[in-house]
Amino acid sequence: MSAPAPSPLAIVDAEPLPRQDEVLTDAALAFVAELHRNFTARRDELLTRRQDRRAEIARTSTLDFRPETAKIRAADWKVAPAPAALNDRRVEITGPTDRKMTINALNSGAKVWLADFEDASAPTWENVVLGQLNLIDAYERRIDFTDARSGKSYALKDADQLATVVMRPRGWHLEERHLQFDGRPVPGALVDFGLYFFHNAQRLIDLGKGPYFYLPKTESYLEARLWNDIFVFAQDYVGIPQGTVRATVLIETITAAYEMEEILFELKDHAAGLNAGRWDYLFSIVKNFRDGGAKFVLPDRNAVTMTAPFMRAYTELLVRTCHKRGAHAIGGMAAFIPSRRDAEVNKVAFEKVKADKDREAGDGFDGSWVAHPDLVPIAMASFDAVLGDKPNQKDRLREDVSVAPGDLIAIDSLDARPTYGGLVSAVQVGTRYIEAWLRGLGAVAIFNLMEDAATAEISRSQIWQWINAGVVFENGEKATAELARKVAAEELAAIRAEIGEEAFAAGKWQQAHDLLLKVSLDADYADFLTLPAYDQLVG
Repeated sequence: MSAPAPSPLAIVDAEPLPRQDEVLTDAALAFVAELHRNFTARRDELLTRRQDRRAEIARTSTLDFRPETAKIRAADWKVAPAPAALNDRRVEITGPTDRKMTINALNSGAKVWLADFEDASAPTWENVVLGQLNLIDAYERRIDFTDARSGKSYALKDADQLATVVMRPRGWHLEERHLQFDGRPVPGALVDFGLYFFHNAQRLIDLGKGPYFYLPKTESYLEARLWNDIFVFAQDYVGIPQGTVRATVLIETITAAYEMEEILFELKDHAAGLNAGRWDYLFSIVKNFRDGGAKFVLPDRNAVTMTAPFMRAYTELLVRTCHKRGAHAIGGMAAFIPSRRDAEVNKVAFEKVKADKDREAGDGFDGSWVAHPDLVPIAMASFDAVLGDKPNQKDRLREDVSVAPGDLIAIDSLDARPTYGGLVSAVQVGTRYIEAWLRGLGAVAIFNLMEDAATAEISRSQIWQWINAGVVFENGEKATAELARKVAAEELAAIRAEIGEEAFAAGKWQQAHDLLLKVSLDADYADFLTLPAYDQLVG
């Protein structure tokens, strides 16, 4: 299909960046404009449907498998076979697309790199455009560079040693204010997908791979259908065979957990698998059932392990669903960041990571996520022990798994309660993460864990939920707005003392403190922290 001329109404509203013309070409912008004109209205409708679904949950405090799609669940069908480059996914590393991370992730020894334009990337225009440029440079093998501060040089290994890239665009709810067509901002998802696909689809085919994607924050099978229609349109537009695109959907919302088979069905020829995105999943439970009473109150984040009954139900149903339909089941994140100073911290954490990955491999997952290259060998050993020379374990159908609708939302089956220490931790992580995000950093090491937007969402959602539910902590204090403000003020003072006056003044600490309290205490719960945060983001 011949590309139309770029729209005269295309507006790039940002300061010019180095080499941006290699990304924002007339042809690439014309493609993004076509995506915008063909699909943004449907995106808008689906966001409205999300609100309707949330209102229904508020009324009923329950969810069920959809009766109108029972025939799909009962029918005999499978997704398309995995391409060779995506058949073995036993370890996947995640991270943003800055230049150093791009080289380190590709070289990490992981089978897959989730190149992240979503929760691990604050969407400054620089991150959006230069992240695209870094991926192009990586595929062209011109990304070698030397760190000016350390003097250390970075270069790509041989092609057969590099991870396969699966790129994650932003979620449907985010706009890209720096790029407008026909008088309105383009959805960030279409900007990220469009620029990457247009520039790299043929490049990747030539490298023996393809344009592969992770789809975040999907809430229904209708949203998967929209993505599938986008893939069909995009492949026709650039003239590559249908089915070249492959997508792995993160099951990181509670509503999507009830529609896993339908999501795979909608993406059938383009489906690669599903992923158990554990942190956003917990955030989604709190968001959707936040006013459902005591039975839906989540305890401290770190008390909700993957062995909790409702989390076991979710992950085991995911494995069974994927393998029944011939798709990959990918496990959750090991977020630990090794300490260069404390060997004992590392020893304890590595044991926890090993136990987590051993459990996932034993449950039938085909692979799992890590946040740091040092964790790749640990996760690899867990999956090697189960897989051996096999690329995956899709032959393990897990027909022993039976999950009832109520099992997925049985939050009160967990024998743990919110604690005062959990409130302090939520304030600490929320403040420190938001401050970094406002400076353009989306993946941030905090207390030896790699935090991203999902963990900040849990932090502020739990503060909101605990106050709303009138939780009384083990020390006798009640969760109130006043208590949250007191803890937040103490944390701000502690940070000032920790980093010094000059560094404090140079940061975004007061802004972060204020924004955390706003989204944690407002009666009108914000659907996503990143929406008000984006208004304050520099660049």
